[in-house]
Amino acid sequence: MADEARDAGNLRSIPALLKRNAERFADRPAYREKEYGIWQSWTWSETAEEVEALALGLLELGAKKGDFVAIIGRNRPYLYWSMVAAEMVGAIPVPLYQDSVADEMAYVLDHCGARFVIAGDQEQVDKVMEVAEGLHQFEQLVYLDPRGMRKYGHDHLTSFAEVQRRGRAARNARAQDLAARWSGLGYDDTCVMLYTSGTTGKPKGVVLSNRNIIETAKASAGFDHLTEAEEVLAYLPMAWVGDFIFSIGQAYWAGFCVNCPESADTMMTDLREIAPTYYFAPPRVFETQLTQIMIRMEDAGAPKRRMFRHFLDHARRVGPDLLDGKPVSAADRAKYALGEVLVYGPLKNTLGFSRIRVGYTAGEAIGPEIFDFYRALGINLKQLYGQTEASVFITQQPDGEVRSDTVGVPSPGVELKIGETGEVFYRSPGTFVEYYKNASSTADTKDAEGWVATGDAGFIEEGSGHLRIIDRAKDVGQMADGALFAPKYVENKLKFYPNILEAVVFGAGRERCCAFINIDLTAVGNWAERNNIAYASYQELAQHPQVLDMIQANVEETNASVANDEMLSGCQVHRFLVLHKELDADDGELTRTRKVRRKIIAEKFADLVAALYDGSDEIYTETEVTYEDGRKGRIRATLQIRDARTAPVVAPVREAAE
Repeated sequence: MADEARDAGNLRSIPALLKRNAERFADRPAYREKEYGIWQSWTWSETAEEVEALALGLLELGAKKGDFVAIIGRNRPYLYWSMVAAEMVGAIPVPLYQDSVADEMAYVLDHCGARFVIAGDQEQVDKVMEVAEGLHQFEQLVYLDPRGMRKYGHDHLTSFAEVQRRGRAARNARAQDLAARWSGLGYDDTCVMLYTSGTTGKPKGVVLSNRNIIETAKASAGFDHLTEAEEVLAYLPMAWVGDFIFSIGQAYWAGFCVNCPESADTMMTDLREIAPTYYFAPPRVFETQLTQIMIRMEDAGAPKRRMFRHFLDHARRVGPDLLDGKPVSAADRAKYALGEVLVYGPLKNTLGFSRIRVGYTAGEAIGPEIFDFYRALGINLKQLYGQTEASVFITQQPDGEVRSDTVGVPSPGVELKIGETGEVFYRSPGTFVEYYKNASSTADTKDAEGWVATGDAGFIEEGSGHLRIIDRAKDVGQMADGALFAPKYVENKLKFYPNILEAVVFGAGRERCCAFINIDLTAVGNWAERNNIAYASYQELAQHPQVLDMIQANVEETNASVANDEMLSGCQVHRFLVLHKELDADDGELTRTRKVRRKIIAEKFADLVAALYDGSDEIYTETEVTYEDGRKGRIRATLQIRDARTAPVVAPVREAAE
């Protein structure tokens, strides 16, 4: 206890946590990375040496206290070290989304005034160089992967290895300055600046302090009893606050190992090899994995399909109770144990989930059926609710109180309240400092008492204290007849079906709801192959009559489910169309975190929205698209519009009047 108290007083920054870990967990693995098919590992003591060399190199490049250092690339130990090294010299790390186009990067680099950029490879270097002339503060670009860089002019270009080499050479001359810088870091000094996804406008720079990150990491790690023995897989965008809190905040607080996959293409293989004990994924990842499972089972032989369905039905009935420690009969336990040997265990091993002790999902609501599927297998999957402005954690689900329809209770140290309009407010030690260069937005979001407006509508259940989120507050509205309109509620139900990748529901101020649908090309393509349906493109498959019939059935089943909710039964989908293209972040229709930009979609496809409401059976449309190499093009299509059967509203059972 005395050691913990002393640590708590000294650990005022991420570099301070690194120093402690290098001493306490010296020979334990801190990072692993798979490269050329081989896992490489660095201990905490080796990590401290790598970070120090880079920090000394940044001093040699002229890094000053308060400088902004942009970091762009896929999840690699070197780039995590870059963030810690930047803070060590008193600079502020600013990770960017690696899939951003050059113009998106230019906005962030210019807004924060980054003097230095550390880029993962030639692709990221090219994007920065493309916009460099407009960046007046930009001075030096450091690249990690040297492939393709030999013939580039190196006036403002330096390799990562060279920066570290200079740092090691300058250790004697610079060590005292570096020690003074990192030891002088305060609890309220900036730890990182992360940009929001920009759902409704330009991204905002969220300033998070050491206090925000460390207090949140300490509380959330304690909540789930995280220790130095955990293994995590770092595969989510480094610019996302979730990756920062899991792969830096909690990892440095608890001292556990961060594993970086070789590439996005090998992520699932690498996940199986690492078999993490602590895992986070947005709902889309869990949905995609379940879709792939169901596709594989459709291709399996009849005996295997029957066995899978038999034991899965049993798991759905007793699995969650076993996970929560509730009473289960001896016979049911025995049958579940047999299912573990024959079905559940091999399936979890294939997914890479055989060792998960704590799993989380957040970002969007997850379909109850999907959530319950994983818990039925014995995977301790839980939901959390968070924001960049909260250093992630606002609510978490305690073990034994896990439900698909809530996002849990307030995380340790967090206070919640519901505003008069139903908007959720919170305050906590993780509450952000400010939006950089945006005092008006800061004041609009955080009041003088520290309460932050989340922008989400919800309520706190009486008795359990669990928070339930209805939708984005700005998206919740009314139908023409006054009925509640909450599009996300319906969209999440639609996305439960493996055939549906994305859905956008319209209806605010109108007499009925209509929807755009994106099919899941993997799931529907596999179905088409099994049914001998030929197609030449996504567009052709999306408009195939049998595909439209299948989607219509999904929509009508969703309507039947929505009808059971008295409050939201008016949100049933009356008409829909299947879009001729996938909604894409490069086309501005989604954010980089794959959130729907509802207003932009409504404006861009205004002709399609109008056709849904004017009774048309089909509509011809042309749409500009962005190809992978940045070129623009146009696609043309005639889209079929379908009417969907709605279900009668299930009236609530009421007690007879006395």
